[in-house]
Amino acid sequence: MSARAVADFASQASDANDDPLTRATTRHRHPSTERRARYGQRGLSPRHAIRVVALFLSAAGRADLPRRRPKISNQDRRFRSVTSTAQHPRTGTGSVIPRADLFGNPERTTPSISPDGRWLAWVAPHEGVLNVWVRPVGTDDDAWPVTADRDRGVREYMWAPDSDHLLYLRDQGGDENSHLYAVSMRSGEVRDLTPFDGVKAVLLAHDLQITDRVLVGLNNTTPQLHDVYELHVATGDLVKVLDNPGYLGFVADSQLNVRAGVLPNQDGGRTIMVREVDGEWRPVLTVDPIDAPSTVPLGFDGDGRRLLVKTSADVNATRLVWIDVDSGEREVVVEDPTYDVDSVLTDAATKLPVMVSFQRDRLHTQALVPEIKRDLDTLAALDDGDLHIDSADRANTTWVVSFVHADGPTASYVYDRTTSQARFLFHDRPCLADRLKDVKPFSFTARDGLEINGYLTFPAGTAEKLPTVLLVHGGPRWRDTWQLNPEAQWLADRGYLCIQVNFRGSTGYGKAFTAAGNREWGAKMHHDLLDAITFAVNAGYTDPDRIGIYGGSYGGYAALAGAAFTPEVFRCAISLCGPSNLETLLRSIPPYWTPMIAEMYTAVGNPDTEPGLLRERSPLLHAGNITIPMMIVQGANDPRVPQSESDQIVAALQDNGVPHEYLLFDDEGHGLVKPENRLKFYAWAEQFLAEHLGGQYEPESA
Repeated sequence: MSARAVADFASQASDANDDPLTRATTRHRHPSTERRARYGQRGLSPRHAIRVVALFLSAAGRADLPRRRPKISNQDRRFRSVTSTAQHPRTGTGSVIPRADLFGNPERTTPSISPDGRWLAWVAPHEGVLNVWVRPVGTDDDAWPVTADRDRGVREYMWAPDSDHLLYLRDQGGDENSHLYAVSMRSGEVRDLTPFDGVKAVLLAHDLQITDRVLVGLNNTTPQLHDVYELHVATGDLVKVLDNPGYLGFVADSQLNVRAGVLPNQDGGRTIMVREVDGEWRPVLTVDPIDAPSTVPLGFDGDGRRLLVKTSADVNATRLVWIDVDSGEREVVVEDPTYDVDSVLTDAATKLPVMVSFQRDRLHTQALVPEIKRDLDTLAALDDGDLHIDSADRANTTWVVSFVHADGPTASYVYDRTTSQARFLFHDRPCLADRLKDVKPFSFTARDGLEINGYLTFPAGTAEKLPTVLLVHGGPRWRDTWQLNPEAQWLADRGYLCIQVNFRGSTGYGKAFTAAGNREWGAKMHHDLLDAITFAVNAGYTDPDRIGIYGGSYGGYAALAGAAFTPEVFRCAISLCGPSNLETLLRSIPPYWTPMIAEMYTAVGNPDTEPGLLRERSPLLHAGNITIPMMIVQGANDPRVPQSESDQIVAALQDNGVPHEYLLFDDEGHGLVKPENRLKFYAWAEQFLAEHLGGQYEPESA
């Protein structure tokens, strides 16, 4: 609720993004609720132009008995159902949750209140496409759409500080070169505020007390760097205020003056720099590579003398500290011995932190001042879900809050802090109420003694000898959390045990755990996944002969690695936007990731100095070991994992006679956004899984 740079220094993205290789679903947060520093992301989601390039599926589900299936064109996109002699797919019409309920558009989502407290906004379908709707606060008047997108939809937005405009980002076909748009509440006019081809716009900072302008970043001068511009929302005037000297990102003070930045160091570490009145920069904190991912400046206090920073410097778990910009002295605000500080809420007027959260098995929210504790106690009696503060008005008297559930829809309320009264707004997917399965945290000890955590979602009925799908999260600097994961519920509903693992390299458990994944792609990170399966088999939950692996981005890589390195463990694999060759992946990054390349090399490996390591860990170079049926899914416009990563593994599968299916979406990027594409993919995926693992599926025509 204070002016601050959005904490996404690597990709300079204004939404809740994760690391370069990710698939996790984003949630809208109030712009002043701090989000974990991440390298970038787009949520799984998708329309016309599915191009199925190569479809092979053997009768026995193995490569030694190939049977060619017809090629599917854009004009003929029906799923050709093929039964298997090894497993017998079971249709579940009338008993399974429809795919549209899980993966179609939500009914309403991401509510927020305008800074002046007069308006509520949210995202909901308009003519089948997600758009922003508004209505006055405190009424049941009919809402109306203020955007009219007819393509990929508006998924995240924010109120401009003037309360007269809404701002949102939109790209073309998933290319992530987002433009910043403004829509007028008065006239309904929609304007492209950054109409520059091939340029990625990001919202850098705003302050609710400064109503006429915001700061944006544009890489229109140098593709690798985002310069800082002052944007006057009402007029659209853009004025450059800073040429980027090579920084990952910036933080503004309460007057929207750029006062801090993050400098990437050649060794993969980071230095937080502060800017003097004369424009000179000087360092206030330098951290080693192990602390770089967690070190994120959030904002200044009211007089600009202290900088609020998340960092794991000198400790294991990321904590929240104040840094005196003159002396460099640090004052700890809050910390946990085990878990990283996740989100931070600051007061719009005082610029002081008032609430933090830690992502444990469940989200733990902690008040930092007594009045916020009273609010949290009141809200805790309202709902037993995990509490998120989605937005607040300028006076900080009215909040929009959401309660997240792993086994049900998210419930949103308007909360009046002066009266301690909450008014229910809506559930995002009310059709899922009372239909979902419990999500159970679990832990096990990896083969080298490291404790690993995750979540199990069981199907209805028996919990013994179940067909199982290992659902691997993206990032990998990300983590699974206790929240509604439509994919986990989909798998459980179709009869599978779904295993989600926060393998080493995941975030939230301290820097040592995250750093334990450095240069361990396809090695110890993969061993953690295998050890999770061993745990489930030994517990009697999993049938060892019916295990599949599925994931997107890094999870897609993990699926390819499972097939290439340990094909004896898995019956089938699905890779969505998964890199197949780590050398080619690291040499084809988007230009605006260049400043953080040393951090990427620390995590994955350096193609210039460690080509042997990367080749050893690249599934493409071990494709001759793949014998299990594969499904490869790719967005043609993906800037993070280029189409060539999927093309080359598909070519190898085809050359080796491995049964495979390739779904190429011409109008998608890193993940699937359009509902029609998303639903098409899940229709194919659940029949693929049913054929090889024996679960249920909903007929595509249902």
